[in-house]
Amino acid sequence: MVLRLYNSLSRAKEDFAPLCAPQVGLYTCGPTVYNYQHVGNYRTYIFEDVLVRSLKLLGYAPNRVMNITDVGHLTSQGDEGEDKMEVGAAREGKTAWEIAQFYTDAFLADCRALNLLAPDTLCRATDHIQEQIALVRCLEAKGFVYKISDGLYFDTAKFPDYGKLMTRGHLEGLKSGARVEANAEKKHITDFALWKFSPAGSKRQMEWNSPWGKGFPGWHIECSAMAMRFLGETFDIHCGGIDHVPVHHTNEIAQSEGATGRPFARFWMHSEFLLMNQAKMAKSSGGFIKLSDLKDKGFSPLDYRYHCFTAHYRKQLDFTWETLEGSKTSRRRLRDAALALAGEPSQLNCAEYSSRFKEALSDDLNMPAAMAVVWDALKSDLPGGAKKAFLEEAEAVLALDLFKKDIEKTADPKVAKLLVARDDARKRKDFPQADRIRQEIEAAGYSVEDGKDGAKAIKK
Repeated sequence: MVLRLYNSLSRAKEDFAPLCAPQVGLYTCGPTVYNYQHVGNYRTYIFEDVLVRSLKLLGYAPNRVMNITDVGHLTSQGDEGEDKMEVGAAREGKTAWEIAQFYTDAFLADCRALNLLAPDTLCRATDHIQEQIALVRCLEAKGFVYKISDGLYFDTAKFPDYGKLMTRGHLEGLKSGARVEANAEKKHITDFALWKFSPAGSKRQMEWNSPWGKGFPGWHIECSAMAMRFLGETFDIHCGGIDHVPVHHTNEIAQSEGATGRPFARFWMHSEFLLMNQAKMAKSSGGFIKLSDLKDKGFSPLDYRYHCFTAHYRKQLDFTWETLEGSKTSRRRLRDAALALAGEPSQLNCAEYSSRFKEALSDDLNMPAAMAVVWDALKSDLPGGAKKAFLEEAEAVLALDLFKKDIEKTADPKVAKLLVARDDARKRKDFPQADRIRQEIEAAGYSVEDGKDGAKAIKK
């Protein structure tokens, strides 16, 4: 069975064959940990989780690297504005390091709640400053770098293939936006920062000595440096959200291939936006929805995971509370059907549905088609044991906890007290405190599910 994946670089589906089969080198852009991630962000992480799980089911051995951006991501795409970590620190009266740790922990807790597999390597930008400096020095030696008052910049005119990942619309939009935020010292509007200098008298909390003076890395350089550190100069697949195409991933390609003279990633895969009220969900709007907001309304994070399966990852997905309610109902029906089969002895005569399920996955991770196969199998005249065997196989990708029974309130007195304290914090609208208590409960080995009858702590 041939795995075909859509490659954003070629703008076509291609047969996938890894460099060193069955191993697959995979890099996925992780979060900037200055705030909570919203459910739009998690659509991308769910798509990437499906990719990893599908690769495993189809016989590959993925080696996934994910970064944590804890420095260098400025509030402007045009290399201007404040570092998002510093903004988060000022907002909450903490150090930038405390902000990074708190929101990294919150992100990882959300990932566990969504049944996302942990990456094989989780790397923080601040742990790899020297690799980033070394990459900038390499680019400098090859003539790609120039210096202006606020930092070192990549000269995009010296990289002939600059923008090859972008469509014409991307490039026009980038140029239009850059005119608004133009830095008069830059040679070209598409040039981007590799290393930023700390301003005189700066109170920045995150800065490092370098051959060019004290400062901090640009956002793009970290992913190139860490991807090559753990996966080599050329690897199989690079993933992210569709918004990474015109700036972040385009710049990664330029600096990586400029340094090595070799292709960076062979396949580029991007998930589309989650839309709410016909608009992309974004933190800048101030109205983004966190995973904890779903729980507060009585939804399981896995209801949202199911919801993401209702559209192909390359199609925009609408989010409303009504559509999420529909996904909640569908997931419950599916779980009820699985639990009804739990006592059946597994039988292996489910080859037809197993093959169809894998064919859907092999067609560029077509999850709506894969889910249709799941429902067809349940409606079929297969013996109960065969249906169970098929669902167990499908669950390796779905990860919807289909065979877990309804949970009960915990008997652990300490966790029970934490639930009460969290409820009090929510009543006071002290949501940061409520989130901290949730993390303490999860650290004790439980997850929290909110419902009409109150919160329950679920033993993991």
